[in-house]
This record gives sequence, structure tokens and C-alpha cells, in this order.
Amino acid sequence: MYVLKDNWSTYWDGFLGTLELTVWASLLALVLGFVMASFRVAPVGSLRVFGTVWVTVLRNTPLTLLFFAVLLGLPRFGLVLPFQVFAVLALGCYTSAFICEVLRSGINTVPKGQGEAARSLGMSFGQTLSLVVLPQAFRSVIPPVGSTLIALAKNSAIAGAFSVTELLGTYKTINELGYNIVWTFVWIAVGYLIITLAISALFHLLERKWGVAR
Repeated sequence: MYVLKDNWSTYWDGFLGTLELTVWASLLALVLGFVMASFRVAPVGSLRVFGTVWVTVLRNTPLTLLFFAVLLGLPRFGLVLPFQVFAVLALGCYTSAFICEVLRSGINTVPKGQGEAARSLGMSFGQTLSLVVLPQAFRSVIPPVGSTLIALAKNSAIAGAFSVTELLGTYKTINELGYNIVWTFVWIAVGYLIITLAISALFHLLERKWGVAR
């Protein structure tokens, strides 16, 4: 208990850092995932190719390598931003590929007749997707989207290796002060557990309200 009490400010800063990374990267992943899922099912071939390449490259690239590419590569091209922003970009873009595939699988569960009926009424592709298809698809993808964002929260631990303030990185500071490393990691695990359980509870509420009845 003394580990937490004596190093509360360090833990709190790390917890807030991980929470901030998770929130902003999740928002970015959801937006990009929606855009790429739209591209994947678009009637325009070039958009489908772009969406496919985006998903294929990011899903098959190790997240650590993506962090190196974003945090160390982009500044060489004149793009200089705080490491926190770079970490959000890396996490958000990486996770967007998985969100895209989750949304696309949900879109595929919607009967084709729904889209055909919408188009017969004169709706454009964008209107059909946003007003008819996605609202139905969303109901079936709530649990997997939640699981993907929980994975994002845990993946944020990689950011600590790139000078970004986050929860796992606090062990270095606390260990240097001579505290028990086991209890240090116990309290770090508790912090991650709080965040992931909060995400799980949020999506459980969404599923109860809008999810498909099983």
C-alpha cells in the first residue's frame, strides 16, 4: 500500500496519460474506421482499393514498428508535434483498421434488399449507408467494437517507450526509488483494470439499449 501512497502523483499522472491516450485514439480510430469501412463497400473502385490497402498494411504491421515510423519518421519530413499527439496518431490509425473490419462485417449482416430499397427511393450511396445500413449494422457490432477499444487501451502501454506519459511507464520512476517491483506492477494492473472495466461497462450499456437481442 505504501507504494501507491508514496507515489500517488506519479501513478495519477500515468493513469491520466493512459486515459487521455485511450480517449483520443479511440475517437480517431472510430472516425477513421467508419471512413475506411465506407470506402470498403463504396461503388467506386479506387476507394475500395484505398480502403483495402489501408486495412491490409496496418493490420499486418507490428504496432511497435508503427510507433517508430510515426514518432521518429514523421519529424524527419518536417512534421514536428508533441509525442503525445504522435502516439494518438499511431494508436488511432492502427486500431482503425480493426474497427473498419468490424464495421464492414456488421454491414454485411444487413440484407441487401435494404440497400436496394433505399436506392429505389432515390437515396444516394452516402444516404443509404448512413441512414439505412449503418444504423442496423451498428446494433450487431457493439460488442466487438468494445473489445477492440479495450485492446487499444492496453496497447497504449507501448507509448511509454517513446517518452509519452502513461501508466506502465511509471514503473521506471518508482523502481528507481527502491520500491517493491511486484507491488508497483500490481497497482499498474489495477489502473489498467479500471480503464478496461469502464469501457466494458459503457459498451454493455450500449448493447443493452441498442444491441441485437440474442
